[in-house]
Amino acid sequence: MPFVAGNKIALLCTGDEYFPELLRAIDDAHTEIWLETYIFADDPTGRRVAQALADAARRGIAVRVLVDGFGADNLVPALRATLEPAGVEIQVFRPERSRYRLQRHRLRRLHRKLVVIDGRVGFCGGINVQDDRDGLADVNPRFDYAVRVVGPIVEDMHRAMTQLWLLVRWTSLRRDRPPRALSSTQPGTPGRDGCRARFVVRDNLRHRRAIEDAYIDAIAGARTEIIIANAYFLPGRRFRRALREARDRGVRVRLLLQGRREYGFVHAAMRALYGSFLEAGIEINDYLAAFLHAKVAVVDGEWATIGSSNIDPFSLFFSREANVVVSDRALAGQLRASLDAAIERGSVVIAAQEWAARPWYRKLVAWIAFQAGRVFVGMTGFARKDDL
Repeated sequence: MPFVAGNKIALLCTGDEYFPELLRAIDDAHTEIWLETYIFADDPTGRRVAQALADAARRGIAVRVLVDGFGADNLVPALRATLEPAGVEIQVFRPERSRYRLQRHRLRRLHRKLVVIDGRVGFCGGINVQDDRDGLADVNPRFDYAVRVVGPIVEDMHRAMTQLWLLVRWTSLRRDRPPRALSSTQPGTPGRDGCRARFVVRDNLRHRRAIEDAYIDAIAGARTEIIIANAYFLPGRRFRRALREARDRGVRVRLLLQGRREYGFVHAAMRALYGSFLEAGIEINDYLAAFLHAKVAVVDGEWATIGSSNIDPFSLFFSREANVVVSDRALAGQLRASLDAAIERGSVVIAAQEWAARPWYRKLVAWIAFQAGRVFVGMTGFARKDDL
């Protein structure tokens, strides 16, 4: 989709900035609230959001919540007890009936984090409905981003959410009258002020490679600098080739990646690529100040993306994802400054010589994890050779 002008977009860093804005927008809602999330946790943050949604429903606002059947674990009874009696409609994307049966379709998850309120205010990013500090006041929050959007692309966000809601309703045999769009306000029209932006989704039909293509197109056109911050960074050959070609053109390429071990297999597999990146002159910084959950990038200080999509097979080939892509120096510059600060204060530089001198058994573990991941993705039948 082309860039559309006239969007007012605010960058929100971590849940400390995101949740106050989200709760304020929920409290200000007039007609309808749509919310999609991978995780809806039964913790202080999740209960606070659930209560705000329930209060809105009691005011007569149509509130619809769509959660992933694996990430949200079908939404625990305590949260349902808050939401459903108030009139909040809840649907589950691909409910999990058994966690111990390996079936290919189970890889297709709802990983989007979207909210649209009254058809005019939208939120998109990587922040789940959960406490960023896991209940610990003295630790740094998960490092992640979202955006608050007012403008024309909110209509695209609204359309994507309503379409998926109807699809889930149909596939779950709830074929009663579909919800009607209740927005009484228009999302806005293109204008001179605000950001040029577009809303990009990855699904399993028409937009299977839309987010990856957006990244690669931006990388291919880069002239000076590429910064990517990503929690799970396991790009396929096409993506890796684009980064190396950019570096060959003299573009500075910086990666801010997960330094803390959250999932051992993925952590090891990611490190199998470090050597080739460092040999190509790509800079790597491991973020250690907190768990890195960001899924953002900045190119040439003008192009930027913020969303839910990691650069790994699960996001790029299996899950439903959503990103906002922006062409705007002010917003891209703000994101770049935030990433610079995170690199400076919260990360360590991975030096090529030190990395090459690692013990052989660590290299072997990383290689085995990476190759096992490639074999697994190949066996699913969802990926091509260039994706591995």
